[in-house]
Amino acid sequence: MRLSMAVGIALASSMAVADAVNDDAEHTQVKQQPTFLSNTSTKTEQSSYTSTYSNFPYTNTTWEQVPRNVGVYDSPYNVALFSGENGEDTDRLWSQTKSIFWYGVGVAGFIALLPEDISNWDTSDDRLLEKWWDNVRDGPIWDRDVWYINYIGHPYFGGVYYQIARKSGYRQWDAFVYSFMMSTFYWEYGVEAFAEVPAIQDIVVTPVLGWVYGEWAFNKEREIIQGGGKVWDSEWMGDTALFLLDPVDSLGRGVNHLMGRDVVKAGTGYIGYQDVALPNGQTDTQFNFNLNFQFGEGETSPAMRRSYTRVRNVTTSDPVDYGIVGISVGGRYLDLDEEWGIENNWAPVITLGLYYTPSLSSRLQYTRIDTDSKLTGESITYENYSFDFQYYFLSEHDVRPYINAGIGETLLEKDRDTTTFQVNGGLGLHYQLDSNWALQADWVHFYSGKLSTNDDLFSSQLVYRFGRGERW
Repeated sequence: MRLSMAVGIALASSMAVADAVNDDAEHTQVKQQPTFLSNTSTKTEQSSYTSTYSNFPYTNTTWEQVPRNVGVYDSPYNVALFSGENGEDTDRLWSQTKSIFWYGVGVAGFIALLPEDISNWDTSDDRLLEKWWDNVRDGPIWDRDVWYINYIGHPYFGGVYYQIARKSGYRQWDAFVYSFMMSTFYWEYGVEAFAEVPAIQDIVVTPVLGWVYGEWAFNKEREIIQGGGKVWDSEWMGDTALFLLDPVDSLGRGVNHLMGRDVVKAGTGYIGYQDVALPNGQTDTQFNFNLNFQFGEGETSPAMRRSYTRVRNVTTSDPVDYGIVGISVGGRYLDLDEEWGIENNWAPVITLGLYYTPSLSSRLQYTRIDTDSKLTGESITYENYSFDFQYYFLSEHDVRPYINAGIGETLLEKDRDTTTFQVNGGLGLHYQLDSNWALQADWVHFYSGKLSTNDDLFSSQLVYRFGRGERW
């Protein structure tokens, strides 16, 4: 197994926050914001911090810094990415986005020039574009990447995308939508589709868990700075933590500080994974941790050259934050059609979803179990995944009956040739324990037109909502 890195991590600790010093006298004040429903003007107070981090240059004014009328939340799922209707910095977001797209073109072009035994891409004639189209057409599928790539690596860089929008002054929902668009259309169906078929769990997990991580990192970075840039009373630990929270932004700031000007305009990163066949017939598992930066002549757009100030953490009345993200685990009894030829059994189930309102949610559900063949007695791996919507009745109560409907697939022995498309529908009962925890039990019927199978799956799960949970 080999690990390749586009940028040396050894530079990180010394460069991550080296540009935290700002000698401008105008940056010696700290803005203390009132609550967002108040019409009181912004107050300014003298900073009590003596550390160099007291003047840490945040990338941009955050959503929470600006008092907003409560009416801005009348349409909580309105997307302002393209309009910047609430004063968001569309120039900075567009500058970062253009840079990321050019990175993708450069990465794809570079890999296309490599020998096929290194890149594992068939670049003969028009084969590269054909392969991209074949992969896009065949997807999305449930991929077989190792768990820490799918469920740690992807959310980590989903959080990097997320912070690009958050640091451009956007609220959480807009930042999530941006992360979804970039991770899905730029990466999953864009650059990565030249090499492999888009993955179902990557499309969901990257932006959803990236939202959870990205918002936590976004606020933790500010918390460390406001504490003097130290972690456990150590500046080195503080530097390291700030780098790990957002390595792309940290390295870019470090380079700019060393150069004394804005040489790095923007950056992005990603983790890659692939199995490459070797000449001796064996397979080499290769991991790639890539950081990419756009360099200029020292001048950036006006959106990148601004006065920076440090603000205290505040909250808003926005009902849509990462508290709508929920994860659940539980058990499922499989009452399967005879056509499958396998024994019924209990299986674990895990779901990841968005609970938009007390009345509506969507979830990606996954079930896997090794059970026995009725014919041979041998062990057979059964897998089922589905993307479903739930509508809850009596949503103002703790006990909420709901209906479920969605689509999914079932396959045996991890063999994609056995994949069978299914539609499903069912009934369930949701019990809200508190704002963060809930219990759910349901029955879902799956039907396959291809095999004319009828499966009944009964499950019970414990649901956890992140952050402040349900607040409607």
